[in-house]
Amino acid sequence: MALPRYGEAALCDVLPSVLGALGLPGEENILGLPSSSRYCVLLVDALGWNLLQAHPAQAPFLSSLTGRAITVGVPTTTAVSLTSLGTGLPPGRHGVVGYTSRVPGDRRRIFNALRWEPRLDPDAYQPHPSVIERAERAGVATTVLGESKFRGSGLTQAGLRGPFRTANTYGQRVAAACEAAGAGKRALVYVYDGDLDYTGHQHGCRSAAWRHQLTMTDSFAEQLFDHLPAGTTLLVTGDHGMVDVDAERRIDVDDVPALREGVELVAGEARFRHVYTTDGAADDVVAAWRSVLQDRATVLSRDEAVAAGWFGAVEARVTERIGDVVVSVDGDCAVERRSVFPVEGKLRGLHGAMTDDELLVPLLVGEA
Repeated sequence: MALPRYGEAALCDVLPSVLGALGLPGEENILGLPSSSRYCVLLVDALGWNLLQAHPAQAPFLSSLTGRAITVGVPTTTAVSLTSLGTGLPPGRHGVVGYTSRVPGDRRRIFNALRWEPRLDPDAYQPHPSVIERAERAGVATTVLGESKFRGSGLTQAGLRGPFRTANTYGQRVAAACEAAGAGKRALVYVYDGDLDYTGHQHGCRSAAWRHQLTMTDSFAEQLFDHLPAGTTLLVTGDHGMVDVDAERRIDVDDVPALREGVELVAGEARFRHVYTTDGAADDVVAAWRSVLQDRATVLSRDEAVAAGWFGAVEARVTERIGDVVVSVDGDCAVERRSVFPVEGKLRGLHGAMTDDELLVPLLVGEA
């Protein structure tokens, strides 16, 4: 099991490095990106490094770009990664610690960060300024492109906090990104595409549907690159990879009494669980989950996971959001709780754990 490379080669280092490459004073280009006055950053949801390496025929353009692998944060899931990208911070600092986690101050309620339910104040939940805001203050023309459903969402406000422009289709995204990249003396455009992730969840990342979608995503990226204004650098990355998990390899917490003893709340997702325990039960819960899952998962106490650097530096306000016990699934397995999360059993492709297939994403650069 690999660890995130926060501050060295992680998703949270991408936008700060872009600001450094744009020449902004005080910004460090940790990733060594090429100097440019204009950057277009394309994030393809669920574009894992290993998946891309395994499918060069379906992604000839992306495979032709100069690139290497970087890590995302933990857990390897969209809400966490997009907030790390937008803020330039590890999860332990920005505080979005999973697809679901416990509502701060409420031991028995679950917060869904992707849907942002219940409606917590995003500015209070994640108080740090975004990298987009830093770029704006420095005079960079900034634009965030995404589907209309993301405009004004809690997650968008928590992580990005920049001028938002709706772009629902590939054609709209290409046109809007090219226009935005040409604005001002220096420009930063962020483009999000979620179709590969949706296809993988529904059909699996080993399916024909996923391979066809990768080809369409590759064509979109090529069209975007070909039409960007001269001198614009395209950077392509992902927020996590994906694995397929067969039905017979899945465990439901409700079917195993030992996994419920001493447990108040189970959150996270099927490949990475936050387990919140009754007072004083954490050590027993760690032992029980290790006994049941054995080599199928890495089970740590909160203190162990924090000390191991899973979440990066952890601020005091964030600590209670992390499970008393955290569980990262290794290999072909998933830990579901369908009575609480009924959709999990319907998803073919999953992510969230710390395997290379989920943790590694590409950092690809195309210079016009």
